[in-house]
Amino acid sequence: MTWKEAILKVLEESDEPLHYKEITERIIEEGLKRKVGATPAATVNAQIAVSIKHEGSKSPYVRVAKGTFTLRDKLETVQTNRVEADKQEENDNIVTAFGMFWKRENVEWKRTPKLLGMQQLGAEAVDFSSQIGVYLLYDGREVVYVGRSTDRPLGRRLYEHTIDRLSARWDRFSWFGLLPVDEHGRLGELPEGYRADLLIPMMEALLIEALEPRQNRRRGDDFEAVEYLQVIDPEIEKQRVKALIDRL
Repeated sequence: MTWKEAILKVLEESDEPLHYKEITERIIEEGLKRKVGATPAATVNAQIAVSIKHEGSKSPYVRVAKGTFTLRDKLETVQTNRVEADKQEENDNIVTAFGMFWKRENVEWKRTPKLLGMQQLGAEAVDFSSQIGVYLLYDGREVVYVGRSTDRPLGRRLYEHTIDRLSARWDRFSWFGLLPVDEHGRLGELPEGYRADLLIPMMEALLIEALEPRQNRRRGDDFEAVEYLQVIDPEIEKQRVKALIDRL
């Protein structure tokens, strides 16, 4: 075969994009080229690069990442598979969002309080009051209570601790939630298909993240949830401004 014929055959038979070095290895393993020269990988890369440069949209190749290519007529299938893989990866993350050391004083406590958080400064605030998962209560930096929110959501459970026996024993809280956040800032549905081989290392990572033991030199393994920074309830800000005006 010519180099072009060999490259096309390898990419046609592959279910995913390939790096030019992988394309070269398959050409040699399958015996598609009898003579490959001293630098076959460079030759394959050059063949594809020249085609894309000179043929443009008529080139059969499409670069999807640095040094990685697929066929143009397979691009839609590749993109669909990538989206499905991303969705599956999201479902594999048992804990999808968390908040660390949020201040009790920054929440207007009622039966359905707002637990507002943002992924980074300037981002849209998300209300996590309906989140489910686990939470920790702190007195200073000491953990005084660990609880769960399942039948009653996170906001309601935390509110209850403002009026029960723990009411005077905590000033901060951390939470680890299972419900994902969509692009519109809404909480989604509970992912399906939890597996023990994911849950066990995740629980270990969660405890490391929450308790910060001195002997742990790094964050827990397999912990890929997104941290959110707390946003002060607007009602609290209004009260503070009003109090300032009253003092003045």
